[in-house]
Amino acid sequence: MAAPEPVAPQPAAPATSWRTYLNGRTVAILFLGFSSGLPLYTLIYLMQAWLATSGLDVKALGLFALVTSPYTFKFLWAPFMDRYSLGPLGRRRGWMALTQLLLFVTMGAMGMLDPKTQLGLIAVFVAGVAFLSASQDVVIDAFRRESLSDAEQGLGAAVIVNAYKAASLVPSALGLVLADSMPWQTVFWIVAAFMLPGLACTLLVKEPAVYGEPPRNMQQAIVLPFREFVRRDGWNKAFMIIAFVLLYKLGDSMATALSTKFFLDIGFSTRQIGLAANATGWWASLAGGVVGGVWMVKLGINRALWVFGVLQALAILGFAWLAQVGANPVLLSAVYGFEAFASTGLGAAALVAFISRSTDPRYTATQYALFSSLAAVPRTFINSSVGFIVAETGWFTFFIVCFVLAFPAMMMLPKIAPWNAPHEHPQT
Repeated sequence: MAAPEPVAPQPAAPATSWRTYLNGRTVAILFLGFSSGLPLYTLIYLMQAWLATSGLDVKALGLFALVTSPYTFKFLWAPFMDRYSLGPLGRRRGWMALTQLLLFVTMGAMGMLDPKTQLGLIAVFVAGVAFLSASQDVVIDAFRRESLSDAEQGLGAAVIVNAYKAASLVPSALGLVLADSMPWQTVFWIVAAFMLPGLACTLLVKEPAVYGEPPRNMQQAIVLPFREFVRRDGWNKAFMIIAFVLLYKLGDSMATALSTKFFLDIGFSTRQIGLAANATGWWASLAGGVVGGVWMVKLGINRALWVFGVLQALAILGFAWLAQVGANPVLLSAVYGFEAFASTGLGAAALVAFISRSTDPRYTATQYALFSSLAAVPRTFINSSVGFIVAETGWFTFFIVCFVLAFPAMMMLPKIAPWNAPHEHPQT
């Protein structure tokens, strides 16, 4: 099998500055990142509240995480999206437009079902939304990696993390507030309509440049990305990168898996959760993403992984504190806000930048899908056991366990991302 010809690296960009946020490419990434995050947060927050208020217990809610398994397995069909273009929009824009349109329809229609009599059908719709959302993520991640130069990846990661988290405000804050006075069917269609700005952006942006020769057949699309990844630094380094991506956000992901259920259990109303916790969390996450982008310019990606990893681990202890204190709205906002700042803002930006830096521009969709699928494993499979753990330990002990699980990845940093790595050039 003939491999594509070697390709020169992407051209170097000028020193990264805040002007990076103002160009057309990063504005497009802002809209697309919002579109990328909306379906997942609809499943995490709006669906969870919808099913919880219909009487589903904590164990069943935890098992519902399994229907989001497409986020973990999206690398299996990413080569198909690397290989084929879809219509006149091109290889990236064509797939983005199709998945965004189908997500709008599927998310809205899901809310028209009855949780008390159609739970099985709801699971099918949830799996469909997860599959379409994971597919959209594959092509949006590829679009972002190919649209930005290597020097812009850190700030680009901050942009998409901010936009991704901003999307959570729609189902978790607006959606829960509206659910107090409107039927769930209407709420789901309103939330689904926020997919349409991303679709409009897809139709307006330009297709990114192609680096090297795209895969000529499915065999190349499947084999070459994995071969390049292993041959780059050897099997040991490849396995270490995989383990690190899998574990870096394990503790935080578990701690927030049933956060809505936790808040309801200790006495908060859906309105309080929507207005206090999630609205505060969104602004804190926005601040974290902006600070994270600037900080990564100063520190470099490696050192950011160290500093941000410690902060996101400490944020988990706030939930344990809240479990002891009870329904205190001020503390709720503070705890949720710090978690959003440290984890969704800082930690996620650093991990996205690390993953982006680890991909080869010739095989962006497949390699990035592999890494991000690994990052989704805790949310999909490990989180499905969270309900059973909580039922046995209680909320406080559960959060302490999550805190401990935040540190295995930190212990890998000296090998994965050394503090004084030669290729790191923090700006002063």
